Amino acid sequence: SNRSRLTAEQRRGEARSRCSVLAARVDEMEYRRVKDQENDDVSQKDLESLDRRSHSNSAATSSLSTAGGPKGKNSWKLKSIVTLALTLLTSSQAILIVWSKRAGKYEYSVTTANFSVEALKCLLSLVALYRTWNSQGVTEDNRLTTSFDEVSVYPIPAVLYMAKNLLQYYIFAYVDAPAYQILKNLNIISTGVLYRIILKKKLSEIQWAAFILLCAGCTTAQLNPSSDHVLQTPIQGWVMAIVMALLSGFAGVYTEAIIKKRPSRNINVQNFWLYIFGMLFNLVAICVQDFDAVINKGFFHGYTFITVLMILNHALSGIAVSMVMKYADNIVKVYSTSVAMLLTAIVSVFLFGFHLSLAFFLGSTVVSVSVYLHSVGKPQQQK
Repeated sequence: SNRSRLTAEQRRGEARSRCSVLAARVDEMEYRRVKDQENDDVSQKDLESLDRRSHSNSAATSSLSTAGGPKGKNSWKLKSIVTLALTLLTSSQAILIVWSKRAGKYEYSVTTANFSVEALKCLLSLVALYRTWNSQGVTEDNRLTTSFDEVSVYPIPAVLYMAKNLLQYYIFAYVDAPAYQILKNLNIISTGVLYRIILKKKLSEIQWAAFILLCAGCTTAQLNPSSDHVLQTPIQGWVMAIVMALLSGFAGVYTEAIIKKRPSRNINVQNFWLYIFGMLFNLVAICVQDFDAVINKGFFHGYTFITVLMILNHALSGIAVSMVMKYADNIVKVYSTSVAMLLTAIVSVFLFGFHLSLAFFLGSTVVSVSVYLHSVGKPQQQK
């Protein structure tokens, strides 16, 4: 009996020891599991921290490359080149037209010169379109084939631009090159008013004030203190300048409406069709106005090196304006216009004996300020 009791107690003791050993092992396993989990959490946090640092470093590197790296420098160089090109082309445009005269007359046909400008712009658009086809392939938005409904809207701006471009040759019978650069800014007023009427775009109070300043600046620049005539430019010159401004403004607004009607359409395709109709209308003008002279003397009769430069200038000016709007901004165009007015006046002093009066200087300054105010005074879109 005593032995059986002792054996039972020994068995219970062995069982207790086994349970305690098992419990110790379970505790040890749980401790290791918790420890491993903590280590995993720490490792995960380290990895996340390292990842954040990597992203931060890459973002900093990216911002540096954008601000001062090759991309930033290339963008700045491109804007500078485009701005300089537009300034030089705009300032020399009127000078080349006046310079192409011989004894106060055009020995060449202005209709053939206008046709040559449209043909050269059409060729440049095709070259740009060809490069697009090589890089992107022919797509629905950049192919030349199109519907009649799309093409039928281009004759209206084409005939308006033709009339405006022809007028700019004849206006120099009444104005000089610096006065032309001043009066040409009247198209800002016509464009703004037609924006309001046709496209229903709201104009800010600053823009309306800029219109008034622009009129005042153009008038001031034309004051003639040394004569009984108040203005240097005769009434015929003012009428032609106003008609040119209306034609340019309406053609510009109408063309913008066409382009925005299908914004995904490649701009070179749209320009191509516009220039094609420009060539057709100028061909009609040649037949109506200079048919006999072209048949008897030839298409390029009277052309000189200056005439060729003038045609190249007109074609590149149209391309430069589109490049400024794409690669730079409207402020750049404003600065180019203002600087071009002053450059035209300075060059005309040496080439044509132009007298740079105080009235002209003050008027051109007011015009520059008004153009700038019109550009920065655009109504802000409410968010």
